Amino acid sequence: MTSNTLTTTEPTPPSSTGEMVSRLLHTLGDLDPARGAEDITVVGADPLVPSVHRLADAMSAAIGVFGRQTAEVGEQRGHPHQRVQVQAGAAIDQLMATYHTTLSGRPLGALLDDPTLLGNNDFYRARDGRWIFIITTYPHLRDAVHSVLRCGLDKVGIAQAAACWDAFTLEEAICARGGVACVVRSRDEWLAHPAGRYAALRPVVEIERVGDGPVRPLEPIGEADEALAGVRVLDLTHVIAGPVAARLLAQFGADVLHLSRPDRSDPIPMIAMTGGGKRNAYCDLRDDHDRAAFHDVLQDTDVFVHAYRGLARHGASTEELVRRRPGLITLEYHAWGADGPWGERGGFDQLACSATGFAVEEWTDRPSLPPTYLLNDYLAAYLGAAAVATVLRRRAAEGGSWRIRVTLAGVCHWVQELGLLAREDVLDLPCPGRTPLAALSTTGTDFGPLTEPATPFAYSGRTVPQPGRRTPLGSAALQWR
Repeated sequence: MTSNTLTTTEPTPPSSTGEMVSRLLHTLGDLDPARGAEDITVVGADPLVPSVHRLADAMSAAIGVFGRQTAEVGEQRGHPHQRVQVQAGAAIDQLMATYHTTLSGRPLGALLDDPTLLGNNDFYRARDGRWIFIITTYPHLRDAVHSVLRCGLDKVGIAQAAACWDAFTLEEAICARGGVACVVRSRDEWLAHPAGRYAALRPVVEIERVGDGPVRPLEPIGEADEALAGVRVLDLTHVIAGPVAARLLAQFGADVLHLSRPDRSDPIPMIAMTGGGKRNAYCDLRDDHDRAAFHDVLQDTDVFVHAYRGLARHGASTEELVRRRPGLITLEYHAWGADGPWGERGGFDQLACSATGFAVEEWTDRPSLPPTYLLNDYLAAYLGAAAVATVLRRRAAEGGSWRIRVTLAGVCHWVQELGLLAREDVLDLPCPGRTPLAALSTTGTDFGPLTEPATPFAYSGRTVPQPGRRTPLGSAALQWR
């Protein structure tokens, strides 16, 4: 078994995005990260928004690395060499994609079945003076919060009820009921916590060879084909990080089959935003028939992307899947780490910011999320997709079965390691709003016209493909074309 080297000390912050890119390429196992960094140009730099964190630099680096690694796959298959250029403003827009995206002219949040569920997500002050972030985005998460707080499910009701609890007791109570919440911790508190130590000991992207498998060459393709043409990806993900990673793979030619449970699928606006180029099939791994069909389709799958806990109970752990399909690449998304102290605890982007000290570092008169609101989901998406492109090349050279892991907490930790900007240098910058910093693009979908941030990078001698068609849930069979 091989894996990335674990980091045990705080590294010196990189002085430039070029150094940041080189370190990322090294983490992915690139044989010549310095040369790779020379192929990536970032136009613009932090600070662009009023954040002490290097948001634009971090996102630009992740985007650039994805573009380069995908181009490397294409070059290995016959495409000419490409340089990659990233616009830092477009990188910020990617972090805010859920706010810049509209469907039939309406913001995505306004199209949810119950927009108040999303609006209740916030920091709440507990009896002991500490802050806790509580999430009610989905009905089952709302119900978990209600079962603990027994209050009216609006911000006023939640605030009044939370003020009667000590923060850590409330965190444990909500999580015990199947909900998600996290006390705001300082960075020192997080690094002293077992879950924090677990995250700090790991690279932002973990790549591990988990078994033997055949060499699967990357066959030559035509100039009109995209770099990942013919790569088959099973996408069992939800919300943002995993779905966007799979959408990026689809955009660059992969055949992506997205799977969702009929009784717990993502809202239609999210499917429209993250579903470009995918086909959508229903699959419930608790059902014997669906599980058998899943294992059948697995036999011709190259990459399995998932973002769920407890798959081992349904015969879908990475260990079981690579036993059934030697040579498989799995990309796993977790909030806190699959094997760590919080491995069975759910989580979202905002909770990772709360736990790791990020929200304290953004503090003004209270803990704060970044001005882009989201951070980890989109960074994790680009980093995971870049790792898939990298491992496809490694598998073509040496064979093997591979596991890639990305955690939201680990992404936060990585951004913090990039160093903090001086607060006085960012205080007067305008907060990003509904107006994007770069271009938007509009495409027709089965759900209506979708306007979203344009692809945030360009190649030197090749047109970057656009996201493909969006299709309704359950509109495809659980099989490859």
